[in-house]
Amino acid sequence: MTTTSESPPALPESPRPLPIWRFWVPLLFQTVLILGVPAQAVYTQLTGKTVILQTVPVDPYELLRGYSQTLRYDISIQENLRKLPGWNELPKNPANGKELTFIKPGTQLYVILQAPKVPTSSNSSKLPQTWKPIALSRNFPSQLPPNQVALKGLAEHGFIQYGLETYYIPEDQREQINADLRAARPDNVNRSPQIQILQPTEPSQPPPKPPIVMEIKVSAQGEGVPVSLWARVNQGSKKWVRNYRF
Repeated sequence: MTTTSESPPALPESPRPLPIWRFWVPLLFQTVLILGVPAQAVYTQLTGKTVILQTVPVDPYELLRGYSQTLRYDISIQENLRKLPGWNELPKNPANGKELTFIKPGTQLYVILQAPKVPTSSNSSKLPQTWKPIALSRNFPSQLPPNQVALKGLAEHGFIQYGLETYYIPEDQREQINADLRAARPDNVNRSPQIQILQPTEPSQPPPKPPIVMEIKVSAQGEGVPVSLWARVNQGSKKWVRNYRF
């Protein structure tokens, strides 16, 4: 009787190790996504053009909450831009069925800002001169003179957002900024001695502007980042400008 020997069953092959690049490439891609926005902001702060914006009170005026602050600017209000060149070329939506119209929400646009003709005074009691809006554009302008910039915004219902409305500040400056912003409220004109507020004007005259302006940097692509906040302070007979850097 003959016996046949059976060969042992074949062992399963070990899985081939994945190439190292299949691990590092996704990790690198995720890192770029995470760091991309901060890196763009840092680049804008280093290479962008300095612009000063006039703030306006938010109603209700939002004081410092946690580590952030929310503000609006005179160029945030569409009504302030209605007479500028380029307004008629932007898509519109009727406001509550009335004849008054606003820019269609979701529309991207550029506000052309021009530097003040008078340079900022070295007087420590005066705020930096603000830039003025001179035109609107649906597309990014290809060429602008050195004294102008194009700031990118996004239309909302009656307002324009520039990505500059909420910013974060160091903890040790929160209380002082909060006091300055609270003093800038029109209904607090006579409640706080810290901020120099203009006296109430006649009804036919525009309301006084808050003694607070924002310094921003604008990149060559129209992106803006906040740099610092300036507040005009008045304590007794002493007047000066306080600067808070972010």
